Amino acid sequence: MTQTDMKSAIQEKYGKAAQGVSTGGCCGGDCGDPITANLYSDTETSALPKEAVAASLGCGNPTALTELRAGETVLDLGSGGGIDVLLSARRVGPSGKAYGLDMTDEMLALARANQARAGATNVEFLKGEIEAIPLPDNSVDVVISNCVINLSTDKSRVLREAFRVLRPGGRFAVSDVVVRGPVPDEVRRNVELWVGCVAGALDESEYVAKLAAAGFADVSVEPWRVYDLAQAREFLTNAGVDPEVVASQSEGKFASAFIRATKPAASSCCGPECCH
Repeated sequence: MTQTDMKSAIQEKYGKAAQGVSTGGCCGGDCGDPITANLYSDTETSALPKEAVAASLGCGNPTALTELRAGETVLDLGSGGGIDVLLSARRVGPSGKAYGLDMTDEMLALARANQARAGATNVEFLKGEIEAIPLPDNSVDVVISNCVINLSTDKSRVLREAFRVLRPGGRFAVSDVVVRGPVPDEVRRNVELWVGCVAGALDESEYVAKLAAAGFADVSVEPWRVYDLAQAREFLTNAGVDPEVVASQSEGKFASAFIRATKPAASSCCGPECCH
């Protein structure tokens, strides 16, 4: 499958998810998905539009991974319905700014509607791809993302772009699904699992290596929710994969992880991918 075909599949799935929320359905943790469930506290979600909470399709809470300070600029890669952008906007305050970047028109429409419902004036949603961020070099303080980087077919480029837009000393703080050991080929090949945040996941060590190659320092990967046999069977069942055959081979191999890194204050990277 080509990169274009993969992006079309992702846009179709997440476009339908956004439409489902807009018509009163749910597409995230409220529907019992073992990956998206129970990621935010009631205190965090109580002040947000219910549509933003219902559209949550992440695998963690990236806004809790790093301190967000008043006046900072935050960028959310693959912002979906906007939950993490709206949470970030509250933390950086009126003197700060929170950007959301997404390539799916339906999700952008939902996010902008949620922004209006929340009355957030320090928020801007941009249309674009995370492999080509439409912001200048050295323009944001924090890059966050919630179970989206694993969907990209060119993760190295995504990480180089994140490095590029971060200011020196800026922080990278994302939630993502990672792999812990060999994974069955049936899972890797399955498109539905890819757009569902599983098959495109990087091995922990590979994630660290790609961040370092992009120029990042202080890289850490912290798995916090490792999926057991029952959960593996649950997210394999509807994906065209025989769960009884594959689930036992997948137990403990997938985890939601907190991934952190920093852009050095004075970058020593002199390759073409990170000198600007």
